[in-house]
Amino acid sequence: MQTTSQQYDAVVAKCKDIFLKKNGDYGTSWRMLRPSSITDQIFIKANRIRGIETKGKHLIDEGIEPEFLGIVNYGIMAIIQVRANENDSLELSAAEAEKRYNETIAEIKALMELKNHDYGEAWRDMRVSSFTDMILVRILRIKQIENNAGLTLVSEGVESNYMDLVNYAIFALIQIEEQRA
Repeated sequence: MQTTSQQYDAVVAKCKDIFLKKNGDYGTSWRMLRPSSITDQIFIKANRIRGIETKGKHLIDEGIEPEFLGIVNYGIMAIIQVRANENDSLELSAAEAEKRYNETIAEIKALMELKNHDYGEAWRDMRVSSFTDMILVRILRIKQIENNAGLTLVSEGVESNYMDLVNYAIFALIQIEEQRA
């Protein structure tokens, strides 16, 4: 049986492959998006997943897996955008885009490992639909923080919420893969 770390890395490899291929097609055009626009893109994907889970069917010939993969990549892009400074070029080289992707996902995985230790892999007993709901909660939190110009009184900021939703999407993808096996 694979460990969580191995399963996590396998999902990330799929996501990164898509990210790099799209980077080859479009470059880093996503850098034009403000973080709030990326948040809305993640909302669209999570809302579609919830709709499919609720209705039990979909008319577009793509299920929920590609949407979760997209949430992972958009979450990473959002963190890269939040961290960018005004002097950063909109167009990143393929090597620089991959470097930032790798650095960001390494931080997100490190957070997952800490939380996974403390929570005893409780996510394994959760439903995929609960991950969808938790992603939607994180999106609403991010939107509220964005509406408050990034200010919080006692809560974590947008980066930690993006990290959480990336991890929830990865957990959902691991469970989907396990259900398929």
